[in-house]
Amino acid sequence: MAALRADAARSRARILEAARGVPPGTIRLNDLARDTGLGVGTVYRHFPTVASLLEALHLDALEELAETARRVAESPSPGASFLDLVRHDAELLLTRDGLRELLIAADVSDEVRALREQFLRSAGVALEAAVREHRVRAEISVEQIQRLVCGVEYAVRLGDGRDRVLLLDVMISGLRA
Repeated sequence: MAALRADAARSRARILEAARGVPPGTIRLNDLARDTGLGVGTVYRHFPTVASLLEALHLDALEELAETARRVAESPSPGASFLDLVRHDAELLLTRDGLRELLIAADVSDEVRALREQFLRSAGVALEAAVREHRVRAEISVEQIQRLVCGVEYAVRLGDGRDRVLLLDVMISGLRA
């Protein structure tokens, strides 16, 4: 039985590794089965849907987002760190193609939903502090900032990436009070 579990873990790792190099919008489970040399049933047993595969690929990044936001919210000066949090989140989205989908998808696992809620709560605490300290515009919400970050991430991907810093700087400047 232990060998079977080790074999299943290796199969799962092969599927994830193969999927990492595929743009999220083009992932097909049958193609991953072919590319990994695994049976279609094996791939579907591990990941019944592309959404479940994307969750597995990016759960660690979502955990990082939630943990970073929590640390900022609990820091002595969350308002002062809020814009750094926004930049960090944008940078993470840019390095993890497919994370955006996990942040905005309606149909996600309970684990992903809980991490998103934790992230939004903590980011909200930091945003409220930043607004109180007149560091960030008072009329913007965490949800609007999340959409803005996703938009900038998309804009950077449309180009060759050389304007990444410029677009992030423009976004951050626009958030300032």
